[in-house]
Amino acid sequence: MLTHAMLRDTFQEAVAYREYVATGRSDQIESWSKFHAQVQLADPQRKLLGSFTRRMPVLVISGLWCGDCVQQCPILERIAAAGRMIDLRFVDRDAHADLADQVRICGGLRVPTAIFMNEDFEFVSLLGDRTLSRYRAVANRHLGPSCPLPGAPACPDEIAATAQDWVNEFERVQLMLRLSAKLRERYRD
Repeated sequence: MLTHAMLRDTFQEAVAYREYVATGRSDQIESWSKFHAQVQLADPQRKLLGSFTRRMPVLVISGLWCGDCVQQCPILERIAAAGRMIDLRFVDRDAHADLADQVRICGGLRVPTAIFMNEDFEFVSLLGDRTLSRYRAVANRHLGPSCPLPGAPACPDEIAATAQDWVNEFERVQLMLRLSAKLRERYRD
């Protein structure tokens, strides 16, 4: 069971985005860097993320080898960079198998999986392994009459839609935290 102690301890062991990516092989670092350069948030998204008032630790279970991680974790980094109250950290799925096992999706050890917490490291929400827009794009490619070549780049519209899905989840969690009776009492707001 996910406990706040387990989440807190794992979060404290986790690393920031750049430190996480730096642990990869040179080809992995290059893939992550190329995709990161393609990700841009719109001004309204940055303004929204910058308006957050509750601390939001977010722990991402990932794999540097994972294509979905390459095409979503850089989005998470851009989101965290825009929101000073977002504390984003990463752990490798295989190095933290105990945690990954606790958050199986569809029975599998899927990545990326983002675990959203409150400031006390209590579980708030989980999103993984793909957002709705990402699932739609993947389904369109794989369930249709043709399949893409491995490593084919994501189109800008797909990146923007996936980024919006993630921004929406960060906003939803922030509103949960902002309206939390426990936190409102703590901060008298």
